[in-house]
Amino acid sequence: MSSATRLGFWSAVLTAIFAAAAFVVGVASPVRSGPFCASACITYPYTNGGAAFVPIDYIWMYPGVLLAMIFVVLMACIHYYASDDKKVFSQIGLSFALIYSVVILVDYFIQLAVMQPSFLNGETVGLSLFSIGNPHGIFIGLEDIGYLMMSVAFLFIAAVFAGRERLERSLRWLLAGSSVVAIGSLIVLSLVYGYNLEYRFEVTVLTINWITLIVSGALLSLLFKRAAESSNRR
Repeated sequence: MSSATRLGFWSAVLTAIFAAAAFVVGVASPVRSGPFCASACITYPYTNGGAAFVPIDYIWMYPGVLLAMIFVVLMACIHYYASDDKKVFSQIGLSFALIYSVVILVDYFIQLAVMQPSFLNGETVGLSLFSIGNPHGIFIGLEDIGYLMMSVAFLFIAAVFAGRERLERSLRWLLAGSSVVAIGSLIVLSLVYGYNLEYRFEVTVLTINWITLIVSGALLSLLFKRAAESSNRR
């Protein structure tokens, strides 16, 4: 098994694991404000009782940080796997993956390394825009654009899998389909809710992308394993 296919296999497996972990913990985390908050909701300035929500509201970000890093590795391995005439698409996909990774790492590290200790020490002045509970805040804006860039990466990476084998066809339709649905949902939700978009697109795109990563991670691990076995037989 070559270094690229071995790395591709394990990065695909880890992508599925980290996406599943983030998805499960994220779904289990209570919503504190916005349209999906059912009870005990916080209001402006969205820093009320912030210390009480540490670390429970932030646990899902830890697998999210790992996912942001391993996803770039996976995209690089796909770029290596792509045939010469498809490498332009994999290169573009990798570029959008890097944008996603940088945005999400900055976004999540602000929450983990700045917001948590600030809340615990009662240093809440000026934190309203950065609060995870602010449905119109910087955290949501960065997360929206970050995962939107991941969706765009899916669209270009899908073009790499142009083969007629069932596995490649499944990957192509899964990645392209999820990208179209994610981008389309932003357009539809923006038209319906306008400036009151709040958490609606974030919840939608996270759900679509995490499920896509879980399924595609499993499929890609099979693809890289098959590629390694084929290489060993030569």
